[in-house]
Amino acid sequence: MLALTRKPGERIVIGDNIVVTVVDIKGENIRLAIDAPREIKIYRGEIYDDIVVENKQAAVPLNMSEMDILKVLHLKK
Repeated sequence: MLALTRKPGERIVIGDNIVVTVVDIKGENIRLAIDAPREIKIYRGEIYDDIVVENKQAAVPLNMSEMDILKVLHLKK
C-alpha cells in the first residue's frame, strides 16, 4: 500500500489512464474525483465488500433437499 499526503487540487495518477484528484477536505471528510475509462469499475469500499460477500454466498452449493425441490419445480413446467 502506498500512503500519500495530498492537498486540494493535487492529484495521483495510476497507470496511464486513471487520475484521482483531491477536490475538497472538510474536517475528517475528503472529497475525491476519479477520472478513469468507463470499462473500469469503481466502487466505494463498503459496496465492494458487500458484492464480494454476495458472490461468495451465491457460489455455495445448495444442499440436496433444495436441489430436489428445484428438480420437481422444473418438471411441473
